[in-house]
Amino acid sequence: MAEYLQFPGEAYPLGATWDGNGVNFALYAESATAVELCFFDHEHAEEETVRINIQERSHQIWHCYIPDVKPGQLYGYRVFGPYRPSQGHRFNGNKVLLDPYAKAIAGNIKWNEALFGYQLGSEEMDLSFNEADSAAYMPKSVVIDSSYDWEDDKHPKISYNQTVIYEMHVKGFTKTHPDIPENLRGTYAGLAHPVSINYLKKLGVTAVELMPVHQFISDHHLEEKGLTNYWGYNSIGFFAPDSQYASSDIRGDQVREFKDMVKALHKAGIEVILDVVYNHTGEGNHLGPTLSFKGIDNHCYYRLENDKRLYRHWKYAKFDVTERAPIYYG
Repeated sequence: MAEYLQFPGEAYPLGATWDGNGVNFALYAESATAVELCFFDHEHAEEETVRINIQERSHQIWHCYIPDVKPGQLYGYRVFGPYRPSQGHRFNGNKVLLDPYAKAIAGNIKWNEALFGYQLGSEEMDLSFNEADSAAYMPKSVVIDSSYDWEDDKHPKISYNQTVIYEMHVKGFTKTHPDIPENLRGTYAGLAHPVSINYLKKLGVTAVELMPVHQFISDHHLEEKGLTNYWGYNSIGFFAPDSQYASSDIRGDQVREFKDMVKALHKAGIEVILDVVYNHTGEGNHLGPTLSFKGIDNHCYYRLENDKRLYRHWKYAKFDVTERAPIYYG
């Protein structure tokens, strides 16, 4: 494996931050006993080309600075600690994990038993331990260049009493429009196209509410049926615009395209609202895969039941203003 110099770096900001000379990596993993930073040559690499044992820790945050690493670098983490599901800990260093603060993600899940922290089919279920390496089946986090020329971009700041919101799906809104260039249909660039913006302006729309645009996965049972997760309510990267909605194949370029879209909509006087789903992720329940949060520090990233093996399920509640009583929708 190649070798890189490692410097202590900083605990803030979390994620991967390129400064023009190298990258600072910072990961919150309070209960971990060791963290390894892994570099990959391509999205479907079966193993890392570099594995760096992070030495520096400030309270709950593991961090390091690696010189000469540039935007486009693929990376992931292996996080070590106790595997005790009954105590809320699901560490498994055999699993490559996405950075929760990654600004871009490359590749898609290739469903395989190695993605699970436990042995599928075991009588012990998730109390068993799976030693299979998941690197070949995981998407990878991407280092990006966060610099961007926002020009004179300004938030429209339209009063609520004058706001008209159009809830939309980025792909669904643009995919079949005959006047949008075919290569831009179904993408952020397609929504930023003058045809899309003019249509919204004619309707009197002042804000678009985008259904989840964060990196998400399609459940295994859907793929087995030849289906995909269309709506996006299965997030696995809350800071990463989903690459499936990018017109460019350049690694990490979905971030630039997303910013271009926001800038174009703002220029037209249209605000951008994001639908964000924090109450569940693509890792599912205690029988789901180990892709990121679950393997980094399950006890900290998720709300657990008194039986810490299980995840807390909240009922949705709406408030009846007449009777002043909660009405639950299970």
